[in-house]
Amino acid sequence: MKALILVGGFGTRLRPLTLSFPKPLVDFANKPMILHQIEALKDAGVTEVVLAINYQPEVMLNFLRDFETKLNIKITCSQETEPMGTGGPLALARDKLIDGSGEPFFVLNSDVICEFPLKQMISFHKQHKGEASIMVTKVDEPSKYGVVVLDEDTGLVQRFFEKPNTFVGNKINAGIYLLNPSTLDRIELRPTSIEKEVFPSMAAEEQLFAMVLPGFWMDIGQPKDYITGLRLYLDFLRRIFSEKLAAGNYVLGNVIVEETARIGEGCLIGPDVSIGQGCVIEDGVRLSRCTIMRGSRIKKHACISGSIVGWHSTVGQWARVDNMTILGEDVHVSDEIYTNGGVVLPHKEIKSSILKPEIVM
Repeated sequence: MKALILVGGFGTRLRPLTLSFPKPLVDFANKPMILHQIEALKDAGVTEVVLAINYQPEVMLNFLRDFETKLNIKITCSQETEPMGTGGPLALARDKLIDGSGEPFFVLNSDVICEFPLKQMISFHKQHKGEASIMVTKVDEPSKYGVVVLDEDTGLVQRFFEKPNTFVGNKINAGIYLLNPSTLDRIELRPTSIEKEVFPSMAAEEQLFAMVLPGFWMDIGQPKDYITGLRLYLDFLRRIFSEKLAAGNYVLGNVIVEETARIGEGCLIGPDVSIGQGCVIEDGVRLSRCTIMRGSRIKKHACISGSIVGWHSTVGQWARVDNMTILGEDVHVSDEIYTNGGVVLPHKEIKSSILKPEIVM
C-alpha cells in the first residue's frame, strides 16, 4: 500500500522556524512533524511514502534516510517545478502511486496532527465501496471553514459549503484521504485544488464518502495552532500512552521530556510542555504551554509561557519569554530580558527588552 504526503511550499506561516528547516521537519513533541504521519502510515500497512514537494527536496530526503531504514518503509520524492495545489501533485506522482494492484492509496496534508485512525479508515473505505474516502472533523465555528455536509448514517458526502453564513453543519475536511487509483483519472496535470475541483464532482456522482475523525485534530502550520496542537497531542498521550509522559515533583500536567534532557532543581514544568533532545533546564525555571527544541538551554529562574524556543537557543537568567514569542534557531536572549510576543530570526542575540516585536532582525 502507498501514500502521498503533500509537503507544500515555503512554510511562511511557521517562520522563523522554517528558515532553518522545511516545515515538515520542524520538531513537534520531539520528532519532526512528518514523522508522526510516516509512523502512522507504516502502522496501517503502508510500504511506500511519496513526498510531493517543491522546496528543498534533498534536505527532506537526506534527513529521512535513517528513518526509512529504521521503519523499513520506502520514502521517495515527487518534485514540483511550480506550485501545483492539492490536486496537481497527485497527477504528477501518478506513476509512483499506481502499481497495478488496484489498492487505494492515502493522501495526507503534512501539517495535520491527530490520532491518525488509518486502519479504521481502510475498513470504512472497503465497507462503502465508493471511489474515495475523506476524513472530516467537528469544529466549534464552522463558518470559518469549508463545511462538508454528509449523510450521518452512510457517510455519503452530499455537498460542500465554503465559509457558510448560516449553519449547515459542523464538519470540515481534515486533510486525510483514501483514494482508489481511478481518482487519478479525474485530475489534470496542472495546478488543481482537489477539494474544490475534484471532490464536488465525485460527491455529485455519489462516489465520495466521509468518515468522522475520532479524537482530536489540528492544523499545526502556524504558531498559535502549533501550541494548541501540542496541548491536544499531550492530552492524547495521557489517555493512550501515559508512560511516554514525564513524571516527578517538578511536573504539572502533561509534559514530554526527551531522555537526554537535563532538568535542574526547583523547576516547575507544565502543563503542555515539550523539552527536546540534549536540552538543559537549569534550576528554578518555570515552563508552561511551550516547546523547547533540541540543544537549547534555559538558564536559572527564567520563565517561558505560550512560546516556542528554536534549536540550540539560550534564554538567560531571570528572562521572561511570553505571549507567543517564537525564537528561531540559535537565538540567545540575555539575562533579565522580557519578550511579549513576536518572532526572532535565527542566529540573533537579544540584549534589550522587547515588547511585541513583529520581527527582530
